[in-house]
Amino acid sequence: MPELYWEDFTPGRTFEHGPRRLPREEMVAFAAEFDPQPFHLDDGAAKRTLLGGLAASGWYTCCVLMRMCAEAFVLKSSSMGAPGVDEVKWLKPVRPDQELRLRATVLDVRASNSRPQMGFVRFLFELFDSEGEPVLTLTTSLMMGRRGGAGAA
Repeated sequence: MPELYWEDFTPGRTFEHGPRRLPREEMVAFAAEFDPQPFHLDDGAAKRTLLGGLAASGWYTCCVLMRMCAEAFVLKSSSMGAPGVDEVKWLKPVRPDQELRLRATVLDVRASNSRPQMGFVRFLFELFDSEGEPVLTLTTSLMMGRRGGAGAA
């Protein structure tokens, strides 16, 4: 049974998680499989790019964010998935073996008009490097089940 329902997510509430280290081997393996651009795979080629060195695929970083969200609160919640992502920004290259921290902030909530058993929680997800600098932001809404599955708030 979930610990967190739609009613538990209030604007301003935050969830934090981490740090999570991003092993070089994992970063490069992801890139080789899903984003085989030279600046994600080869040190020499990466040094000659705008990134100035080997950097994680932004999609890998998004996957890491998802895993951290799952561990921080999603797996304890009545999450029903997401209808999409509003915005993702890659702000700074993520380097091999860096450690990242997650902060998830509830921006707003709204009950579903068509499905009274659920509501929407809009989040700002942020990943920070070990210096506290943001490397990624992602804004999305998650669909959450309501307590008791009914429309009563």
